[in-house]
Order: sequence, then C-alpha cells, then structure tokens
Amino acid sequence: MVPLILVLLLALILGGVGFVIHVLWWVALVVLVLWLVGFVARGAGTGGTRSRWYRW
Repeated sequence: MVPLILVLLLALILGGVGFVIHVLWWVALVVLVLWLVGFVARGAGTGGTRSRWYRW
C-alpha cells in the first residue's frame, strides 16, 4: 500500500511541476513580447536622438 501511495504522490508532484513550468513559459513569453513592444515604441519615440535601451 505504501509504494502505491508513494507512486501516486510522485505522479501528483511531477504533474504539478510540469503544469507550473508550462505556465511559467507562457508568462516568460508575454513578458518578452511586452519588452519588445516597449523597446520598439521607445526607439520610435526618441525623435532621432540616440537613447539607451535600458534604464539603469
């Protein structure tokens, strides 16, 4: 009975981790798209002056 419970627990943990990693990939993709849009918009709004692409 204990090995069955351990296998089911392991399957739940691995399934949860896989779901979280999948969600994190989508979040990373959205952040990348937003960063690229900000990069393009900032470059277009400079009026010909040279600006840095970072803020620090």
